[in-house]
Amino acid sequence: MGDKTIKTALVTGAGQGLGASMAEHAARHGFRVGVLDLDKNNAEAVAGRIDGIPLAADVTDADAVEAALDTLGQAPDLLINNAGILRTGPLMEHSVDNFRLVVDVNLNSVFVVAQAAARRMKDNGGGTIINMASINAINPSTLCGAYATAKAGVICLTRQMAMEWGEFKIRVNSIAPGFIDSGMSEPFYKDARIRELRGNAVPLKRLGSADDIAETAMFLASDAAAYISGENITVDGGVIHSVLMQLPRE
Repeated sequence: MGDKTIKTALVTGAGQGLGASMAEHAARHGFRVGVLDLDKNNAEAVAGRIDGIPLAADVTDADAVEAALDTLGQAPDLLINNAGILRTGPLMEHSVDNFRLVVDVNLNSVFVVAQAAARRMKDNGGGTIINMASINAINPSTLCGAYATAKAGVICLTRQMAMEWGEFKIRVNSIAPGFIDSGMSEPFYKDARIRELRGNAVPLKRLGSADDIAETAMFLASDAAAYISGENITVDGGVIHSVLMQLPRE
């Protein structure tokens, strides 16, 4: 069942982008990391870099998730629900199938994986769950209606989990990244004009990095955050509070 003195983490969507960064940071913080991704090759590549455990599974499939947790070998002390997809378009033109897919991967999978992990955490004396939301959950963005809706659900689901599972010593929080130059947004920021416009719109005058998000996750996973549960931590350089800064005063 593994060495109980070594804490175990499970990161979903860890084959690239933000997930890979969080898996790498967890390994540096002493966790034995399960690298879970739909793409087996990506999972193996990241796991190989950090001496982790590659796990291939569809996070919307409860049986596949249970099998991955069985392979992990012990209850995770930390779960980071990071797997997600983006499908853009005006709501009037969004297909029902695409809307359902976005909600299934970005929201329903959070329930599927967290429920399976929490049952094991309960039997193991507790744990920490971190769900990835988005600033789109707080301020909807153009052409991202399905994604924003799903991520808003993640924040509410996080609070529900924290309320119900606190008695089992399971802390649950979410992170809402802003303009992050990594993961699904990386292709978007290859456009130098977009990089400049968005970076200048942030009060801190830069895009966020994968490290910014990973370090926040490591804080929430640490003993320093032992009394934090049910919170959504926005990591965006202050951009969601800066709308008036973008508007002329005269």
